[in-house]
Amino acid sequence: MQDLTTGKPSSVLWRFTLPLVGSMFFQQLYNMVDSMIVGRYVGENALAAVGVSFPVLMIFMAIAVGINIGASVIISQYYGATKYRRVKTAALTAIISMTVISLLLMAIGLLGSKQVLIWLNTPSEVFTDGEIYLRITILGLLFLFLYNIATGVFAALGDSKTPLYLLICSSLSNIALDIFMVKTLNMGVAGAAWATFICQGLASISAMVILLRRLWKLEPRRVQFFSGSMLKRIAKVAIPSVLQQSFISVGNLIIQGLVNSYGPDVMAAYSAAIKLNTFSVMTLTTVANGVSGFAAQNKGAGNIERIHQGFKNAIVMALIMASFFIVLYGVFTSAAMSIFLPENNHNPAVMSEGIRFLRLIAPFYAVVVFKLIPDGVMRGTGAMRAFMISTFTDLILRVVLSFVFSKGLSLGSFGIWLSWPVGWTMGMIVAMWFYKRGQWEKVDMIRE
Repeated sequence: MQDLTTGKPSSVLWRFTLPLVGSMFFQQLYNMVDSMIVGRYVGENALAAVGVSFPVLMIFMAIAVGINIGASVIISQYYGATKYRRVKTAALTAIISMTVISLLLMAIGLLGSKQVLIWLNTPSEVFTDGEIYLRITILGLLFLFLYNIATGVFAALGDSKTPLYLLICSSLSNIALDIFMVKTLNMGVAGAAWATFICQGLASISAMVILLRRLWKLEPRRVQFFSGSMLKRIAKVAIPSVLQQSFISVGNLIIQGLVNSYGPDVMAAYSAAIKLNTFSVMTLTTVANGVSGFAAQNKGAGNIERIHQGFKNAIVMALIMASFFIVLYGVFTSAAMSIFLPENNHNPAVMSEGIRFLRLIAPFYAVVVFKLIPDGVMRGTGAMRAFMISTFTDLILRVVLSFVFSKGLSLGSFGIWLSWPVGWTMGMIVAMWFYKRGQWEKVDMIRE
């Protein structure tokens, strides 16, 4: 566990954030490997089937991440204030709540998965595989939720390395098992889904065992396992975070439905390109998450000036990472897209559509930096209203403009892609305004 309230801010942030970025890399590898292996060894319709399931699964992920954020912010602030009894109570309350919620969502997901695919106008040639992949993945929601809450608590306690080690083992195992089930056993998309289910389950169980042992060693030993008042405190951050994350996922679901209306080629291109884009944005989001943990601990300790210093250092760190993706997707676009497509028989229409999307949005990753880093500060200090307004500005514009540009202005699929940079730019303006305004400095979540 690491105290983020002492030491040179730039050094502390690099040491804390780099393992988080590594964890994100392997987490996204989880999300990407199914598409990569299915696309190369089964075909582009199978790739589209996995892709159409992705935004549906992101709704469940959004809820897990939202609760993760709520618990992490509160636990970080208690840890910064050295209130260790409340740290343990908050962590245990979050784990119990997450378990109950995941089981409820699993039941809802299994009952409604087919209807959701119908609402998304899923083409008949990918519907069956899409439903198989979606239902198997929903079965693993308990593992997904428990792993997310475990990593959130680890990060709140300043430990960004344990999740990295777990994900390295789990992701490499997932790749091997994916290839074995899809290529050797010829199980298709079902093999990819079961491989993820097994590896994610093992990672989740391992994470919870390590976390509970670590919490037990933290003094005092005897604490309240579940607290209604603590749950309410976590909910003050978690509910806005869940709503924010869920609306993003619903927005992506709406966009997926719009993409589906352009047929399997555009669907396959989007399935590959959005995974690459998600990887880039999640890298930058992970830096923002590091800033959230840094800001939360320092807010608990009352070190406001140190948060400002961390903000400036994080901007530089994120811009360095954004530059890599700008070059990668701007120059080596074909090579990036190729990892998702069949080895010896690329569909030119799929390739060209994916390239057009990536080359359009890549330069705007620099804009994303100036949106996500102030968002991270506001989230870590508990200024959730400002955080949500910033996010909704981006999301609403992206969803609305995707229809306006593609259908209203008859720009076709290019109009959908164009909505990304416009939404990011407006969201950045709002986020920077809230940061400069400074209301986040006055929020006090743990003493209210």
